[in-house]
This record gives sequence, structure tokens and C-alpha cells, in this order.
Amino acid sequence: MALPFEKPIEDLEAKISDMRTYAQEQEIDLSEEIRLLEDRLKRLRAETFANLSRWQRVQVARAPGRPTGLDYLQNVFTDFRELHGDRVLGDDPATVAGLARLGSQAVVVIAQQKGRDTKENIHRNFGMAHPSGYRKAMRMFDLANKFALPVVTLIDTPGAYPGIAAEEQGQAWVIAEAIRQMSRLEVPAISVVIGEGGSGGALAIGVANRVLILENAIYSVISPESCAAIRGRDASEAPKAAEALKLTATDLLEQGVVDRIVAEPVGGAHKDPEGTMDAVSAVLQEELAELSRMSAEQLRCARSERFRSLG
Repeated sequence: MALPFEKPIEDLEAKISDMRTYAQEQEIDLSEEIRLLEDRLKRLRAETFANLSRWQRVQVARAPGRPTGLDYLQNVFTDFRELHGDRVLGDDPATVAGLARLGSQAVVVIAQQKGRDTKENIHRNFGMAHPSGYRKAMRMFDLANKFALPVVTLIDTPGAYPGIAAEEQGQAWVIAEAIRQMSRLEVPAISVVIGEGGSGGALAIGVANRVLILENAIYSVISPESCAAIRGRDASEAPKAAEALKLTATDLLEQGVVDRIVAEPVGGAHKDPEGTMDAVSAVLQEELAELSRMSAEQLRCARSERFRSLG
């Protein structure tokens, strides 16, 4: 499904498709005309995505078909073995975690998982974790320290679940504890924002030595809709809020919030999931090789200095 700003691209694609069909039915050669339109389509797509507004980036970050955490676990990593439960209350399906290999390196991996369709979104609570999800992540942090395994986290959540049940179970305290434990990891830690990075729900598994972000992903203290609703009591002002929040990958790199942008194929990750995941795999292995040269003390100190310098 095309995004609102992709209507001219969609119309041109339909025109090319109609021309191909007509050429086949009439058995005539329109290859040159089709080639010219395809060149025009390529230029239009490149120009469109090179000049997206912040709100349009938000739309791409949420686009249907964009690779989810499980997609990365199944394609970037090998030998993934999921570990369930928080050893306190239960298992939160919004957080998927376990052991895997990144290239030849064994790692602990934690991913926030949205659904691929409505049914799965309901099951995964739209990627919004309860306290049990963050306790599961802390269990993984302990496992990583115990067996000296690097940690990779995949961030994709609108935020931690804000419901009454989550608050009764100590949501704020659990998030703070997850931040504390991750900041004290004695192993390399890399976080990748693959879609939405929402507030403390993202930061709880984002206190890493390297914070990466996909080109069309976003990372912010609040969603544009919520910001608009709070400030102006009008969620329809979300595009203006997105501009004020400066939540795009380029904004975040300029502010030092992220360390590196991973390029997406033209059109967004949802247009070429395999190409996107290949790019993420290559960058992760490169960053991990660099961090692996550092001692536990160097990793802790570098991580602390990185986050204390923000703002």
C-alpha cells in the first residue's frame, strides 16, 4: 500500500504497467517508451525520498511491510534460540530475546516486536512492552555478562505500555532498572533503531556503546500525535509536532543521539527488506569487530561518557 506522498509514484507505476499490458495484447514494441518512463520513475522516486519532511519520515518508519524485529532475527542472525519469560510473572510477546550468531560471533539479542498484521499486532501489543518484557531484557543482560557475550538490541516501539496494569506492576521502576543494568554491561552493546524508537520504552534497551538508526527510522521522547495532543489538544497537528521534535535519523546524528545511519534502499526498507537487512548485518558485524577490541572497563566508561555527554 502506497503512502500518501507516494501517489505520483504509484500513478506512474500504474501507467508503466498499463503500457506493458497494452504492448503485449497488441503485439507491438513499446520498449523504448517504457524505458523512458522507467527512467522517469527512478528519478521521481529518488527525488521524492531525498526530500521527505519529518512527518513523511514518520510515515515511512511505520509503513506496512517494513521488516520487524523477528524478520531481522530470522535473516540477519543465525541459530537463533528464543528464551521466554521474566522469571517473575510471565512472558511478554512484545519483547523477543534469546541467543544467536552474528556471523561467527555468538551474541545475546533482544528485539521489540510489532505485528505484521492486525491479529499479530494485538498479540504483540503493538510492540509496547509490559514490565515483564523489560524484566526479560534484564535477564538477557545478566546472561550476556555471565557468558561474556555481546548484546544486540533491535528497537521498534511507540513506547512502553502505559496501561493501568503495567503501572501497577512498576513500569517506571522496571524501565529505570533496565537502563541501569544495560549501562553497566561488561560486554559490547549495540542498539539499532529499525522503526520507531519511542521514549523510555526504547531507551530501556538502548543504552549501548553504539546506537545505530535506519535512514527512515525515528527516535523521540514522544510520538508526534501525542505531542500535538498535549501541547495543542489537537492530534491532527502531528506534522508540525514532528518538525519540532527533530526525530529523524539526520537530526539525531547531528545532535549526537545516534552514532551512525544505516542507509535504506530508495523507497524505504519495506520496498526491499532483504537489501535493508543485508546492510544492517554488514554494519553490525563491522561495529562489533571494533568494540570487541575494548576491555570491560573501557566499554563501561565509554558507554557512560557517551550518554552523559548528551544534551
